Amino acid sequence: MDILQQDIMYLPGVGPNRKKILSEELGIQTYGDLLEYYPYKHVDRSRVYTVHELTGDMPFVQVVGTILSFETFKMSARKERVVGHFSDGTGIIDLVWFGAGGKYAKQNYRIGTEYLVFGKPTVFNNRIQVSHPDIDEASKVDTSAMGMQPYYNTTEKMKKRGLTSRSVERIVKTLLEKLTSPVGETMPDFITAKLHLMGRDEALRTLHYPRNARELERARARLKFEELFFVQLNILRYARDQRRKYRGYVFSHVGEAFNDFYHNHLPFPLTEAQKRVVREIRRDMGGGRQMNRLLQGDVGSGKTLVALMSMLIAIDNGYQACIMAPTEILAEQHLQTIRQFLGDMPIRVALLTGIVKGKRRKEVNEGLLDGTIQILVGTHAVIEDTVQFARLGFVVVDEQHRFGVAQRAKLWSKSANPPHVLVMTATPIPRTLAMTLYGDLDVSVIDELPPGRKPVATHHFFDSRVTSLYNGIRQQINQGRQVYCVFPLIEESEKIDLKNLEQGYETLCQAFPEFRLSKVHGKMKPADKEEEMRRFVSGETQILVATTVIEVGVNVPNASVMVIFDAQRFGLSQLHQLRGRVGRGADQSFCLLVTPYKLSEETRKRIDIMCDTNDGFRIAEADLKLRGPGDLEGTQQSGMAFDLKIADIARDGQLVQMARDEAQLIIDDDPACTSEKYQILWNRLRQLRKTNINWGVIS
Repeated sequence: MDILQQDIMYLPGVGPNRKKILSEELGIQTYGDLLEYYPYKHVDRSRVYTVHELTGDMPFVQVVGTILSFETFKMSARKERVVGHFSDGTGIIDLVWFGAGGKYAKQNYRIGTEYLVFGKPTVFNNRIQVSHPDIDEASKVDTSAMGMQPYYNTTEKMKKRGLTSRSVERIVKTLLEKLTSPVGETMPDFITAKLHLMGRDEALRTLHYPRNARELERARARLKFEELFFVQLNILRYARDQRRKYRGYVFSHVGEAFNDFYHNHLPFPLTEAQKRVVREIRRDMGGGRQMNRLLQGDVGSGKTLVALMSMLIAIDNGYQACIMAPTEILAEQHLQTIRQFLGDMPIRVALLTGIVKGKRRKEVNEGLLDGTIQILVGTHAVIEDTVQFARLGFVVVDEQHRFGVAQRAKLWSKSANPPHVLVMTATPIPRTLAMTLYGDLDVSVIDELPPGRKPVATHHFFDSRVTSLYNGIRQQINQGRQVYCVFPLIEESEKIDLKNLEQGYETLCQAFPEFRLSKVHGKMKPADKEEEMRRFVSGETQILVATTVIEVGVNVPNASVMVIFDAQRFGLSQLHQLRGRVGRGADQSFCLLVTPYKLSEETRKRIDIMCDTNDGFRIAEADLKLRGPGDLEGTQQSGMAFDLKIADIARDGQLVQMARDEAQLIIDDDPACTSEKYQILWNRLRQLRKTNINWGVIS
């Protein structure tokens, strides 16, 4: 048995109780799991400072000196603070313990004995202090041999049971001493040599106990590359299998429906970007393999028009098309847009959502089965077993990250061959993330707005300047425009947020007595919400006060102002989505971000980015750097919740590209994944796929 598969319980210093905590809290069950539980930082323990050098903004430091005296301060009947006055002859600092730590310190540390003290200096009452320091007798420690000390993330439950970072470090040290043979390699020599990567055994040992910062960086690079490489290899292997396995319908014919629409019904000339994407889709659909294409484009860039033209090619070839949207509002929006585009063309379009019931639903199901309905627009209702198509050939999935992999797969089963798939998203995805999340999809980008559209002007207002903000709003409404006013609605503080929305609505009613207002939030009854939305869309009300329910699916070209209150509480991509609700007509539009004066540095960066650019891709890149991939909207549910232990998609873009390139070379050389030359890779991939990593990919 491979020693890395050994149960962690049998490692000296662990046992059944610690194994239970490590397993429950960190998912560590074997020696291999512990070896791959990487430190989150290292602290240089070879440098000893003097007390005189210490300042309150330094990271962890160590000093050598003696405890001069102890003082005890009562904090309450049962709590006390113990202070040890410590000196090395250059100055005095305070060592501080609270609770049981103070009792331990007084019993175990002796006045006058020389100690090595390690901890984080802070300032309290103009004195440097170190709380709960690590203390060792100086005579028993060789600081020159200590190197860089690893620090491991631990949970509150672990700390309560005495499993601190230091405890985890000791267990890891025991494991490394026990591993007398080298840890098995997972990559062939020709890759590691070509890219000048450390061997796996050396990298794992170095990452836990590096001798210096340069070695640590080399170890991290090796392990990051390996992680990203196997993710990419898995995605590309899967994509190649899909292409070999599934022959797509051949849509070789561009006929009457497409040509009639293109020559007689096109609402405005296509942009060059739209023409390029239509050509890419046509080439895919005529090529004999199933299309899997991701279409990225900002709100208002004309994705729906491209999707409709693609659906018309399917109809010209005798097949049906379907567009699946995440919400009823968005599905109805698509239905209206498509019917508007088609005008009097003899193409039957139907809607299928939760509100389509009884006789209407029966008619839709019959029309799909006999082929008379050519385009179906719907929500999750489309994937129900009772919904059957005569010949489904083309599927559009809008805002795809809101659907689970299993839900999408049900659509494919409604056709003899898998239909061609166009995945659309208005959330721009940074290239490095797209290569990992949507690595098996071909990517098309609409990177220009339709003619006549002006970029939205974005301005930042402090909430102390609402008077001038209201004047600007009044001016726009007097010119015949409409205004959105958005308040946050975050699950954790829903009650407070709804109260803020109600108060905001009252304040705006008082500020604009001459205008009519609508109010919308997700907790309203659907019928009431629809009525309020209808009033705004029809122009009966001039101001719509809402939560983020309007983020997706509301199209009011006459609305020219988006006011976002408490903008500091929104993420970048959400702010960008909300801004996309205006700027849909030919007039200049505005997005006004309202915040308090006191903001954190990260929030200021977010607001500045919004004011500086309308480029969704630049915003997405910035969002990825600020928040990391796990926090970006949608990536958690996207079907590839990749458990990267050390690599960082946001900061390791170059390594993602290198990993992708190397994986592509392997797949091109060994498409069947059987070559002896690459057995080490295929074995490792099989091993990884058995682990708890979610290797599912988007298709």
